[in-house]
Amino acid sequence: MSLKYSDHTQLKKLGYLQNDPRGYKFRIIVQDLTSILLRAVKMRSWFPSISIVYPFASKEPKEPEMVPVSVNWFPNRRCNYECSFCFHTSKNEFILPMEQAKHGLRLLTNAGMKKLNISGGEPFLNPRFIGEIFRFCKQELHLEGTSVVCNGSKVTEKWMEEFGQYLDVMAISCDTFETETNEKHGRGDKKGRNGHISNVADVVDMCKKYNIKVKINSVITIYNWQEDMNDHIANLDPFRWKVFQVLLLDGENTGSSTNSIRDARHLTITKEQFQAFLDRHKDQKCLVPEDNDAMRDSYLNLDEQMRFLNCTNGGKIAGRSLLEVGVEEALKDSGFDSKAFYERGGVYDWKGEKPAQSVEDIDW
Repeated sequence: MSLKYSDHTQLKKLGYLQNDPRGYKFRIIVQDLTSILLRAVKMRSWFPSISIVYPFASKEPKEPEMVPVSVNWFPNRRCNYECSFCFHTSKNEFILPMEQAKHGLRLLTNAGMKKLNISGGEPFLNPRFIGEIFRFCKQELHLEGTSVVCNGSKVTEKWMEEFGQYLDVMAISCDTFETETNEKHGRGDKKGRNGHISNVADVVDMCKKYNIKVKINSVITIYNWQEDMNDHIANLDPFRWKVFQVLLLDGENTGSSTNSIRDARHLTITKEQFQAFLDRHKDQKCLVPEDNDAMRDSYLNLDEQMRFLNCTNGGKIAGRSLLEVGVEEALKDSGFDSKAFYERGGVYDWKGEKPAQSVEDIDW
């Protein structure tokens, strides 16, 4: 047995090697310890109830810390549409001051955030706010991915000219290509106007002009599950087409009995109906389906006060704000299921390549 210099130094401090240049005392100590351990092992075979505790044994490995790789932030709940199935409704008009918002995003980045998605409400009712946020995310935080979910009605050429360079993906909500179905869903502005389908096409063209990837988000309900959207999706040519089974959340879209602004209970469909829609569109390579089980706990949803929203019990329960308790503590309130996140393809090349299986699979 050989000792490093540091070992000699430590043993001298303990008095084991004083006036003992050949280390006899140390060898005796080691021999005694070895003898004791051998006897203990022998006794263990005689008395099975005896347990041996090794003082230098390593501790049990800790559970891996939750990393907020991709965060879905709702900075403001206001919306100019009245979609009947909406599950993040206009309950208030609060929006954080810019500096507080930036501080929270920096905390998230320090904790491991790689991608930020902004949703709503309708984010483009606050166009300069979200534009400056995206600029900050790219220029100062150096995030790998930025995206926004919008209804397309408020996107302008002027915004794209100034802020488009800081946006990687624009997701546009489009559930149907039939005007009558849009009206049934309530997807139109509060004045009853409905030019939604043409708005979607215009925004897609703008995105292509400014080299922004296009994603289409479609909610499938009792009114559109039998629709054939193949030709329209092929013409829009999104890099991802997210298809959601309409989701009910208490306090948002389950009627007045749960203090909800919306009531989408009449819009629900069965898993079989949802699967029928998917089968009809199975040749669309960009199709990414999400049923209720995949959606409910697989997103890190952050509300307007930067509180993670826990949906595990069928509603949306806001936790503590990360601005007050930090990211690690705030994540404990989220109810986030990281396994479900990866299984639904939540981590992918933010520029539009195939889904990855875990964070480690991505060359950041």
